[in-house]
Amino acid sequence: MQDVNQITELGAAQRVKELTEQLQLHNYRYYVLADPIIGDYEFDQLLQELILLEKRFPALANVNSPTQRVGGQITKAFAAVKHKYPMLSLGNTYSPEDLNDFDARIAKGLNEEYAYVCELKFDGVAIGLTYINGQLTTAVTRGDGEQGDDVTANVRTIKSIPLQLQGNAYPSEFEIRGEIVLPRPEFDAINREREEVGDAPLANPRNAAAGTIKMQDSAEVGKRSLDCYLYSVLGEQLPFENHVQSLDAAKEWGFKISNSMAICKDIAAVLSYIQYWDKERVNLPFDIDGVVIKLNDFRQQRKLGFTAKSPRWAISYKFTPERVATQLEKITYQIGRTGAVTPVANLKPVLLAGTTVKRASLHNADVIQKLDVREGDFVYVEKGGEIIPKIVGVDLSKRAESAAPLLYIENCPECGFQLQREDGEALHFCPNDTGCPPQIKGKIEHFVSRKAMDINSLGKETIGLLFDAGLVRTIADLYDLKFGDLIQLERMAEKSVNNLLEGIEKSKSVSFDRLLYAIGIRHVGETTASKLAQTFHSMEALQQADSEALLSSGDVGQVIAHSIQQYFKDAQHLAIIERLRQHGLQLVLSVEQQEQVSNKLEGKTIVISGTFTHFSRDQLKKTIELHGGKNSGSISGKTSFLLAGENIGPEKLKKAEKLGVQIMNEEAFMVLISDSL
Repeated sequence: MQDVNQITELGAAQRVKELTEQLQLHNYRYYVLADPIIGDYEFDQLLQELILLEKRFPALANVNSPTQRVGGQITKAFAAVKHKYPMLSLGNTYSPEDLNDFDARIAKGLNEEYAYVCELKFDGVAIGLTYINGQLTTAVTRGDGEQGDDVTANVRTIKSIPLQLQGNAYPSEFEIRGEIVLPRPEFDAINREREEVGDAPLANPRNAAAGTIKMQDSAEVGKRSLDCYLYSVLGEQLPFENHVQSLDAAKEWGFKISNSMAICKDIAAVLSYIQYWDKERVNLPFDIDGVVIKLNDFRQQRKLGFTAKSPRWAISYKFTPERVATQLEKITYQIGRTGAVTPVANLKPVLLAGTTVKRASLHNADVIQKLDVREGDFVYVEKGGEIIPKIVGVDLSKRAESAAPLLYIENCPECGFQLQREDGEALHFCPNDTGCPPQIKGKIEHFVSRKAMDINSLGKETIGLLFDAGLVRTIADLYDLKFGDLIQLERMAEKSVNNLLEGIEKSKSVSFDRLLYAIGIRHVGETTASKLAQTFHSMEALQQADSEALLSSGDVGQVIAHSIQQYFKDAQHLAIIERLRQHGLQLVLSVEQQEQVSNKLEGKTIVISGTFTHFSRDQLKKTIELHGGKNSGSISGKTSFLLAGENIGPEKLKKAEKLGVQIMNEEAFMVLISDSL
């Protein structure tokens, strides 16, 4: 890395150009080709140098610089933009017979040889991207087809979308269209976090992608791993004879084009393509809902033209989800740790998409009312997104005359408290969070979890044992446990008791931000807790914060602000917090955490393994946090790098190598953060 303080403005301009080109190339190889030629560390060093140069020479900063990928722009309202080329919809079909009819119309209209192009129909958000002189200028949603919303700031955070095109063979101005998708792994992770804090899970990746692309804070958009596949190039006097040529060129310019596209000489080949992907779609990391079939030749497309709503030369074949019928034997209700009530359909076991389905979520009272589902009904079950079973309808011809409409429960099935449902919320919940058994046990399980207080010697079964014995009713009771109380319990030997008490004692040093997450305020997840801790610095200050102060802190909206205030109005909650204070837990953010050293590791998830020369493991974790990074205990596809010391765990090393995760030693890590130490 060059010393940016010693460089002239002329030299800086040349270096900015070099760094921009290098970073764009590496970004393309990683996110589009999935074939990186440098590691994360080297990439971050180049990006950090560019950030420093742009800070020192603001005039050199560009709206499409690689540094803009992290977002940060706030958009209060999205401007409406008229499409230069209307975004028409395609006609849909679900049957081979309709496809044969479509083919017959094509043959009659052309009276010459022709070929089709088949592409996957991505289930996401349609987007139109305009480039002028190789630079991304605007990104517009479909809207009503005539005009859509300008979401350019948010789209710039999607790493598979080029901000500056490669080479110089592209038109001076053109539009390219495609679909923004939320990959399944990212969608599942978002839903796990939502369920943790008592929010209703998102319905499907398409809706989640649509909601993400319309977020007001582009930095938050950047945290979700949205992806984008492009499939149509539009412009004046483009030099292409057919669709495949145009997409081959777009691939050369740096766009992500699906490798599943195929040229089909006749309708029989089209049907074979459809049959193949109808089976294989379950193995894709994103959702598709069909196949798009279009004429390849642009001259032939122009010859056939358009109807008022759609092109005559293209059609979409929609997959029919696998559906089975079975009997709904009983509806029961689950109570989560936040008190959220989830109705569950208990089904007569049935085989669906290769697995036996016995239960399906009914989500909430509104879904039950919409379906008009009743106990004893024969229902139709599909797998939402090919994964989660869901009831999509009722076979009314088989409904018994005695089947009565379901009356949604009014009282908690566990503790008898009257359920509540706040305005604007889909879920009912039990307000008895200090007296409802599943809530109590769920809160304690959450409190001791790895991302919270990390008391790994206290598992679900042990918590149940302590609850049944009357030893714990709140999280504060954990700190009153004595050896004599525990040794008398079944399956609790001396070593187990000592490990448990040691883990509880050690948790007293866990930082305030993690404690804030651990106490389980409804709607307050890990990220929100961290931002609240950085804003208010102490439990007392947060407790006294009014709505205005809460709303002005990052990641807090009306629902979360109301939930926080309601939590601190409860005398039992205040009593628990006071007991935690008396036991010596960290209710104030440390000075070190208040003074974050840098953001060099911002957005990075790091796994530590082995022993180190210059740091203890706890010191490393704190250092990572001081530089804006996030610690994780397990390797996954989202791991930025494995920080490896001596005697590294062989399983972690093996998994990191398998997933292609960068492995960094202690010395390289110190270089990465060196100018901030």
